[in-house]
Amino acid sequence: MARKIMVTSGKGGVGKTTVCCNLAVQLARRGLRVIVCDLDFGLNNVDVLFGMENLANYDLIDVVEGNCRARQALVKHPRYSTLYTLTSNRIPESCVSPQAVKLVLETLSPQFDFILLDCPAGVGAGFRRAAACAEEAILVTTPHISAMRDADRVAGLLQSYRFSSVGLVVNLVRKEMARRGEVLSTEDIAAALHLPILAVIPEDEKFYLDNISERSRAFHILADCLTVEKEEKRGIFATWGRKR
Repeated sequence: MARKIMVTSGKGGVGKTTVCCNLAVQLARRGLRVIVCDLDFGLNNVDVLFGMENLANYDLIDVVEGNCRARQALVKHPRYSTLYTLTSNRIPESCVSPQAVKLVLETLSPQFDFILLDCPAGVGAGFRRAAACAEEAILVTTPHISAMRDADRVAGLLQSYRFSSVGLVVNLVRKEMARRGEVLSTEDIAAALHLPILAVIPEDEKFYLDNISERSRAFHILADCLTVEKEEKRGIFATWGRKR
């Protein structure tokens, strides 16, 4: 059965979808079977980041409405043979129930190792839909105060769900700014949010122009956090349960 992991953020623009897609690539390069499910119905762009926007014949809504089977809606990545996307549609959030999405993912789960849920930023209906379908969560933030404030709210809400694990990815990090005290350090961020850091992603202009980076050491580390043995993983991807 696939591990279902929601990738979320407090505010938009922190690189949540980019993190989700790059993690999926690193998992697929390990030979793992991966689905990236785009649950951002308003601003869905997983297929764009993968360069697959013209390849989908069906989407998640077609499956929910019974227009096709779940497997038919999956689109295989042209380069990574074990990586698939399940695109969404630009429809009102209220049109799709969490139960309907969960049923689709449970149908696909036995055939895959990971299902990554790219959910919209914030704590609205899209967040609740993803949380209802997921078993684990990754919170993405940047070191900036505005992002941190929203991330703190999301971290607090994640505590109300029975996730087996929750981890933190700090994105767009510029070490020289942290050294000058212009932004929070990653250690301060982890302490403030009461979450273990899974990976620190440096700001890299070329990387964000390309969207996907096979050579990024940070995403190798993030994938390692999800694939190492349980005994090793305990100190990396901590079980949720710490009091806030």
